[in-house]
Amino acid sequence: MKQLFPVLKSMLFALIIISMAAACQPSTPETEEFENPFAGPSPWPEIRKERLQKLLPQAMEAADVDAWAVICRENNNDPIAHHVGGENAGGTAVFLFHRSGNGIKSTVFSPIGEATALADLKIHDEVIPVERGASAISQAAEFIKSQNFKNIAINSSNENELADGISYTQRIAFEKALGREASKLISSNELVYEFLAIKLPTEVEIMTQAAQLTSDWQYEAYAQIIPGKSTDADIAKFLKKKMEQYGVTDAWSPDQNPNVNSGPDRGHSHATDKVIMPGDVIQIDFGIRVFDMWVSDIQRFAYVLREGETQAPDSVQFYFDSSIGGNRIALAAMKPGVLGYQVDKAQRDWMAERGSEYVMWSTGHPVGYVAHDIGPNLGGGLLENPASRPAAVKPLKEGMLFAFDGFHAWNLPGGGTKTMSVEETAVVTADGAWYLIEPQKELILIK
Repeated sequence: MKQLFPVLKSMLFALIIISMAAACQPSTPETEEFENPFAGPSPWPEIRKERLQKLLPQAMEAADVDAWAVICRENNNDPIAHHVGGENAGGTAVFLFHRSGNGIKSTVFSPIGEATALADLKIHDEVIPVERGASAISQAAEFIKSQNFKNIAINSSNENELADGISYTQRIAFEKALGREASKLISSNELVYEFLAIKLPTEVEIMTQAAQLTSDWQYEAYAQIIPGKSTDADIAKFLKKKMEQYGVTDAWSPDQNPNVNSGPDRGHSHATDKVIMPGDVIQIDFGIRVFDMWVSDIQRFAYVLREGETQAPDSVQFYFDSSIGGNRIALAAMKPGVLGYQVDKAQRDWMAERGSEYVMWSTGHPVGYVAHDIGPNLGGGLLENPASRPAAVKPLKEGMLFAFDGFHAWNLPGGGTKTMSVEETAVVTADGAWYLIEPQKELILIK
């Protein structure tokens, strides 16, 4: 037994030394403690209630709609289901929003198996259980017949996929159940547009936090670059790891988010194994989805210094300054009542003045529940007839958010083009548009 004491003493001493050494090591991203604004429960349930109470009546008034029927079901649900409380539908359910007195009332015809849980959410004014074997569509149609609606909007649209959720068989069944009242069916295109295009102040706050992280992580990603060794794909993997740590997901197709590109323009693309070299201008186009509901869309640009350089060449600096200038001009043009194409035209005039090559992309697009959300298109400024693009002649309104680029494109000596397109996000207010976060002001320089 006495012989064990020296051994145990040596082992204990070794464990102490190992523990001390580990404590002296720098923490890794996997072990670092960090504040995650998106770690708690989703605020969407309460925000959804507020949207239905405040924004839906305004949208129905603006679209001149008396009633709106959303038909939900399991496995192949309407894309608007999550906005009206129909995401958990099993059997077919009809969510009916309709004028009642001086306001809007919501009446849901729900399969009895889901009716109790739906009523518990306290989203809707009335949840009517539909017995097994009965039809929610037929019961909703009978209710509609008892009213005097001048029109009933349904989610059928050839312009907007988010307003095109009713299936062919559902529509046939609904029309048959409505009988003569089926002649009152209209597209919900304008209603869904008016409803989803505006965001509440609380939603703007959430998207501001998301935009800040999206920008911050891009600066961190640029700091990882080792010229001549790092690839575009390496930097994309770094950003994917940040997303994993924070529990957020992709704002658009995972294969193309983030798009890291140190070569000629590739448009919407995946990051490749191209090695980042001195003299490269690097683009990161990156967005995250938070609380599985709201997204960001931010671009940041960097330049890799060549041997002996302490700043970017005059030409590259000119391209960057032009991009920033175009972005600021677009922001200044974004005011309530301004049409989408007018914002694009303001930047196109600047691009012509600065000698930019043609850029096919619109200056900007709405952002919110998806990266390319519903709302005015900030494009069409060069069209002879901007009205040929309906979304480009839609007016900007308070509460709309836009991701928009400042453009400058130039031809590369080896062929192809390169485009600076610093992308920011702004919200439209009564006093004009305001950046959600501090915009990029200086070109990121990589030594």
